[in-house]
Amino acid sequence: MDKSAADWPVAFVLNARDVSVAAVPGERLSDSLRERLGQRDVKVGCNAGDCGACTVLIDGAPVCACLTATQQAAGRRVETVAGLTASDPVAQRLVESFQDNGAAQCGICTPGMMVSAVALLRDEPAPDTAQIEEALGGVLCRCTGYRKIIDAVRDAAAGVTGRAAGSGAVGSAIRRVDGVEKITGAEAYGDDIAPPGTLALRVVRSPFPRAGFVLGDLDGFVRDTPGVVAVLSAADVPGRNCFGVIPDFADQPVFAEVETRFRGEAVAAMIGTPEAMQRFDMARFPVTWSELPATLTVVDATAAGAPQLHAARAGNVMCGGFVQCGDAQAALARADVTVEGRFNSGFVEHAYIEPEAGYATYDNGKVEIYACTQAPMMDREAMAQILGWDAARIRIVPTAVGGGFGSKLDISVQPFLALGAIKTGRPVRMAYSRVESMQSTTKRHPSDITLKIGATRDGRICGFDFRGRFNTGAYASWGPTVANRVPVHASGPYRIADYRAEAQGIHSHCPPSGAFRGFGVPQTAIAQESLFDELADRLGIDALEFRILNALEDNVPTVCGQVFTQGVGIRACLEALRPAWAEHRAAAAAFNAAAQAAGRPERRGVGLAAGWYGCGNTSLPNPSTIKAGIRADGGVVLHQGAVDIGQGANTVITQIFAQALGVPVDQVQRVGGDTDVTPDAGKTSASRQTFVSGNAARLTGAALRRQILHLCNAPEAAQLRIGAGEIIVGDEYDHRIELGKLAADAKGYVLSACETYDPPTKPLDRNGQGEPYAQFGYAAHLAVVEVDTALGTVRPQRFVAAHDVGKAINPILVEGQVQGGIAQGLGMALMEEFIPGRTENLHDYLIPTSGDMPPVETIVVEVPDAHGPYGAKGLGEHVLIPTAPALLNAIRNACGRRLYRVPATPATVRAALRGQLDD
Repeated sequence: MDKSAADWPVAFVLNARDVSVAAVPGERLSDSLRERLGQRDVKVGCNAGDCGACTVLIDGAPVCACLTATQQAAGRRVETVAGLTASDPVAQRLVESFQDNGAAQCGICTPGMMVSAVALLRDEPAPDTAQIEEALGGVLCRCTGYRKIIDAVRDAAAGVTGRAAGSGAVGSAIRRVDGVEKITGAEAYGDDIAPPGTLALRVVRSPFPRAGFVLGDLDGFVRDTPGVVAVLSAADVPGRNCFGVIPDFADQPVFAEVETRFRGEAVAAMIGTPEAMQRFDMARFPVTWSELPATLTVVDATAAGAPQLHAARAGNVMCGGFVQCGDAQAALARADVTVEGRFNSGFVEHAYIEPEAGYATYDNGKVEIYACTQAPMMDREAMAQILGWDAARIRIVPTAVGGGFGSKLDISVQPFLALGAIKTGRPVRMAYSRVESMQSTTKRHPSDITLKIGATRDGRICGFDFRGRFNTGAYASWGPTVANRVPVHASGPYRIADYRAEAQGIHSHCPPSGAFRGFGVPQTAIAQESLFDELADRLGIDALEFRILNALEDNVPTVCGQVFTQGVGIRACLEALRPAWAEHRAAAAAFNAAAQAAGRPERRGVGLAAGWYGCGNTSLPNPSTIKAGIRADGGVVLHQGAVDIGQGANTVITQIFAQALGVPVDQVQRVGGDTDVTPDAGKTSASRQTFVSGNAARLTGAALRRQILHLCNAPEAAQLRIGAGEIIVGDEYDHRIELGKLAADAKGYVLSACETYDPPTKPLDRNGQGEPYAQFGYAAHLAVVEVDTALGTVRPQRFVAAHDVGKAINPILVEGQVQGGIAQGLGMALMEEFIPGRTENLHDYLIPTSGDMPPVETIVVEVPDAHGPYGAKGLGEHVLIPTAPALLNAIRNACGRRLYRVPATPATVRAALRGQLDD
């Protein structure tokens, strides 16, 4: 034979059409489908068969396309989600059901879920829950908590429809405005934008936590390496080789210059043909490493003689936060009962299913960056500093974001792509590998917390002394936010007159710790809510009644001295748990009695915890701006720059705007957060978008409505009907506005409005007194667990979650956020701990699967907020905060042992129980 294997085409049937691919030996089917055949509906999350996002059907059986060689498809029938949803009746029922149930949030896993569900329903038209969980078990989801996906498959099988048949008005459950694209695989994420054949970029990263390095002959390397077009290093950064999300703490280089500070830090990047980059062996890159002593823990980093990461931060202390009111020590001295403990948690990985990815072009002196991001305007500001350019020369276009949870607030691929496009003059793309993503992106801060709390005999809290140290890794990222937010929140939503809380961020040679759903508050809640159970036990008071007795109320100052005259909903959340608290404790007691009598090792326990979270920045400006216009043809366009990372901002903000304007939601066309055409709606973080951007959308809709009413002198109560080329304003008489007769502006709008909302806050003084947030949201969770006291395994059985959201703009989205947040809290509590160098993939780093997530009963509490749009409060972070402490309290209730470190793995639980369980 005189032909190479690549010369022999691989022929198969793809979505009912004959195709042929000249694939190299061993080429992944996922690559052939995406890059050679244009099937970008096949998503790639790990390239290791761990996440299942790339699932396709081969002869009707679900397989991971990333683990299947293209040659294995020869002569067979391959189906992807796009093909299925276009023609298959089962898939089309699933499309409707997924929309009705809100089963797609960020959407990156949804194609894999859909394909797996089609395979199930073809074989078993009426599956039970266990069969659905098993069928979906090979696909990971980080957003939904799986329950809505399971419900969607069940409903599709049963023919149930209409769960999201609301009007679109605020408070009604409607389908996501961007849901169909997610479900059919049409949504374009960071790695779905670039045309095939675009130059690819690979980053050269440190294999050590700390190392000196010397780059070799880079010009010679490019000259002598086929397919390599250019190499980037610190010498190619024309502006400031430094970035950070908080300007005063910016400290991270795009490329390290002489020494790396964490494993995975970038020192250079190669640009070349996709084939060359894919096959290149990194060991051939000309760099010489010298491993240096590193500190990986807070204890080591603060020890005498520890290497200093940043010269201006003595003792490796990045910064601290402090809140004090009254006299905590004096109160503790007079308390009738005190409890104390030291609590620890490790790094937690965001584990979104979409790794960081993007694409950049450079033309006529302007760079355009398409990437998955939570903060396009912040990206542009950072790139202006790095490039040394005016921001007008930089355009950021957010792609769809396949999960973020805080980490995609920091820039990742953006500077590499921009520098690569500028240097080569050609478009450049890159997508992090799963290992690369986990090595180099931010994590949840490990915590080391000591806490002492006192109470009087009547159950009132009397003194609270909190000290927390947080491992912020090599660079600041959002560490200052964590250090300042933690002392404000460490009290929980309770009245505490005598309080002291101090937090520090400590540098180490670990990946930077950044924003992750709660900014340090979930760690503090573990300590505070665990010791509240201990206090209640010592006092002989029911744990729920203890919390209700001490719950914050209207007109009662927080530990920062802030007084809310209305809207404090924590008592309502706790009261809502009363029936479930009684029911599940009685059921657990009966279960345990039967298990003990039968000699079985299983024990059930019930635990609860509460939480609160301030929405938006802490005592800092936090504005959002929203723009809208009406064209002469009657089109209503909303420029909505609040990035939707799965939480539903596109839908919620559209509902709020439509309500304020007085038009149906489906009449509103959206333009996303393109920095060239949409004003700054602020970053998607800190549970701010519904509250802050929602308010801006409400103001914009109201302003546009006033303009319309003014044109015909109609009353506020008039109804609007916007049609082709006209607006009919109806009150006692109909008024017709002919839009074609109005002058259009430069953007083509005959009517437009642009409004900004910035929450009212006040700075904190040196004791942390002030008004850090305009609103808080409140939550209380109940967890039921089953502990196998022989093996140490913990299996959650059920959650009951009460959330004060002020006003549920869209109840289906509220339920989805609650379930997804609980799933992440469950992972943090029971299984997730990132260990640099050891758990850098989704095989060794475990996140909950569909079989790990129990049913969740969501209780929506609505205590309206004075500042929120239509009374609404934020929700994103709140849903995670009480979950881990509720689980830990349930474990203690089940088997009598208090755990002071998470995750509570089977080994940890068994070690605590060994020989110590009192039956």
